[in-house]
Amino acid sequence: MKTLTEAMKDMLANQTPIQATVTAGSIPNLGPKRSLRVYDDTTLIFNENTGGQTLQNMQEGSKIAVAVIDREKLDGYRFLGTPEIFSDGAPFENAVEFADKNGMKTPKFAVLVHIDEIYSLRSGADAGKKMSELGA
Repeated sequence: MKTLTEAMKDMLANQTPIQATVTAGSIPNLGPKRSLRVYDDTTLIFNENTGGQTLQNMQEGSKIAVAVIDREKLDGYRFLGTPEIFSDGAPFENAVEFADKNGMKTPKFAVLVHIDEIYSLRSGADAGKKMSELGA
């Protein structure tokens, strides 16, 4: 399963996602990404503002992982995907509009995350399983 459900969309809209990439030397780079949001049913988007390690990792071919967790419900999801970087076009326009609307600085890039796999982070027996294996 690579399609976002309403529950996933809701969690992404209401919790702070954490994203991770790796360097060419396999060193993890992890951090919150408050601009990360749903772009469409199979794609996430975030504003790349710093042009730092995350951007370099993606430019060097890193996949991206995004985790979002609802601590109170002991539920969450991990999205694994392929990033695509934009400095113009519709995704970049989306990023600029999002920044303007939310009092953020104009992004250097917009990054689409094309979802390859989705995993459950729900506490219990489902933790770590692919959503496709859970019949979701």
